[in-house]
Amino acid sequence: MVGRPLPDGFAAGPMQGFGIIGEVTEALHRFILDGWSFDTPPPRIEEDLSFVPKDREEVLYTYMYRIAQNTSLMNSKQWRPAKVTINSDRQDGQIYYERAPLYLNLFYLVGFHSKFRSDTERLMGYMLLRLHDATHLVYRPRKYTLPSGDQVDSLGRPWQAEPDDDENLIMEKVALSLVDDLTIGDAINFYTIHEAPYRPYLTYRAMCSLEGYLVSGQGTTVRVTRTEAMDSQERPAHERSNGRLRPSEPSSGLHPSNPGLHPSTRNRTLIGPPGHNIRPLDTTDDSEE
Repeated sequence: MVGRPLPDGFAAGPMQGFGIIGEVTEALHRFILDGWSFDTPPPRIEEDLSFVPKDREEVLYTYMYRIAQNTSLMNSKQWRPAKVTINSDRQDGQIYYERAPLYLNLFYLVGFHSKFRSDTERLMGYMLLRLHDATHLVYRPRKYTLPSGDQVDSLGRPWQAEPDDDENLIMEKVALSLVDDLTIGDAINFYTIHEAPYRPYLTYRAMCSLEGYLVSGQGTTVRVTRTEAMDSQERPAHERSNGRLRPSEPSSGLHPSNPGLHPSTRNRTLIGPPGHNIRPLDTTDDSEE
């Protein structure tokens, strides 16, 4: 497969978001351990489901088993101006373009092991409460890698993971939520494939986006001719200036099939056979009769 070459005068930068999946997994491990405030040693985090723990060793198995595209946020692949502001002295008349990011759902299996069943359930309770507080696993300024190799934020400043002022900055966010993605049968087969015994588990979904590369090039000049105003004399008499039809003038005569119709509807053509045995309401007063 051969990609489409860029036109003359355009330059492409390096890929930007290819490492976000590994960063989400590392952020998940770090967030779990940072919240441990008990007197006992923290549990061991292991990604190998076939790992056999030692006696009385508590283990949390975290395994990313599936990646799916978030079709609810899927967008077209058309190029669009990047949301990054570069100073005029550094931009040199160049405009930066980017494609819509690839939105992904990362599914994690979290298994629990302890020597006693009560300790395993205690670990599950800690994990539920700890990850319930994880509004964002990753929350940092969006990093833009220019074709020149410079890494800047959305305001054109040198990128920092923890800036002093994050106002008006475009932030990169990774959300986490508890989901019911694996059935008991699927989990048993999953453990069996890895030659591991069945353990209680939870499934979580992390939502992230993969950013592509930036393309720099000259802007495109678009010329639009001004439309001429329509002369009111050339407009038909039954049309208004906004295109709507003018209401027809009521006729003085009565409708042949129903003389009691409203004057505004007397000149309309009735669709279908004329009605019968219908007498219009008598609006005359008894005194006049």
